[in-house]
Amino acid sequence: MARRKAKPSRKEKAITRPKNAGGIRDSYGKLLEDLKTRIRAAQVKAALSVNRELIALYWHIGSSIVERQRAKGWGKAVVERLSRDLRREFPGVTGFSPQNIWHMRAFYLAWNLEIATLAQSTRKTGKAILPQPVGELGNAILKHAVSEIPWGHNIVLLQKIKDPSVRLWYAQQTIINGWSRAMLTHWIESDLHTRQGKAITNFKAALPAAQSDLALEVIRDPYNFDFLTLRKDAAESDLERGLLNHIRQFLLELGSGFAFVGQQVHVEVDGEDFYIDLLFYHLRLRCYVVIDLKAKPFAPEHAGKMNFYLSAVDDLLRNSNDNPSIGIILCQTRSRVIAEYALRDMAKPVGIARYKTRLVEALPDNLKGRLPTVEQIQAELAGPEAPPKRKSPRKASRRRGR
Repeated sequence: MARRKAKPSRKEKAITRPKNAGGIRDSYGKLLEDLKTRIRAAQVKAALSVNRELIALYWHIGSSIVERQRAKGWGKAVVERLSRDLRREFPGVTGFSPQNIWHMRAFYLAWNLEIATLAQSTRKTGKAILPQPVGELGNAILKHAVSEIPWGHNIVLLQKIKDPSVRLWYAQQTIINGWSRAMLTHWIESDLHTRQGKAITNFKAALPAAQSDLALEVIRDPYNFDFLTLRKDAAESDLERGLLNHIRQFLLELGSGFAFVGQQVHVEVDGEDFYIDLLFYHLRLRCYVVIDLKAKPFAPEHAGKMNFYLSAVDDLLRNSNDNPSIGIILCQTRSRVIAEYALRDMAKPVGIARYKTRLVEALPDNLKGRLPTVEQIQAELAGPEAPPKRKSPRKASRRRGR
């Protein structure tokens, strides 16, 4: 009698898979990741497209008001009337308040007439005022700068910066670094445009052109460490401790792209131990950045020490895909001539920058000597010495009775 073939158990069924199941799973994972990347890119493009259209609309409204006021002699009342009629016609659309329409008019004037005035002045004098050729500003560069950033950012630029060349610089930096409105305000108020690229360096001689230009943009002078309160006689360890206690503010002041690696990073050279104050990695420069802290004026020997650190980092830490490491010497003050002499024939890329902190360096000279010392403040907070305890009258009478 023929036996029936036993049915496979559930366990056996579970083990049985199509031959290409693994390939399908791998292919699907790649497909999913590709689609997610494309969807995110499309979302960003859509948001930028909406922003560009909005900025173009506000530019048109501003130009229309200015042209009518010039041609027909319209006064201020037109803005109030336009606001009222547009809000009635488009009740669900925000942005047509009288104040915002005034912003649109100011926006058009700031980026159109002021730039045209600068271009005319440049043609007469032959001297370029703006970082780009002025003739280009009416075209792609200007439109890109103002249309790629949100309307709120444009209002900040209008309200806080009068010089159109400086305003254009901050608009372009906002696009490059992706600054929020709060960050844009912070950098404007800290006068970043006067500090960026102002450090003394040998980057042009020590680095390839493309990397040296970017490295120059990264380093500032002076660095603004107003979140620190240091004494005049503070040591380097006090400065280092203070920066690490405020690492978030420190990274913000350094700028975008800096990733913190460590403090007092140990390197061993020929059996001897050495320690780097602060070590960072810069994501755009693709290199290590060594920071040496000096709570005193710059001296030539500081450059020799930094040259040693950079050689050690390049040999012991740098990967084959990394660019040459860069050094930044942060000091209280420096002589430009001495700093330039110290870096003139160095092969390693080094920058020398100053820093300022709150209270000591930031105060006017007439107030620096009038501040109480730390010891005086501590004594004041502790209060006067406690007087000796008085004996209670009751206890004293008891003793007399005895």
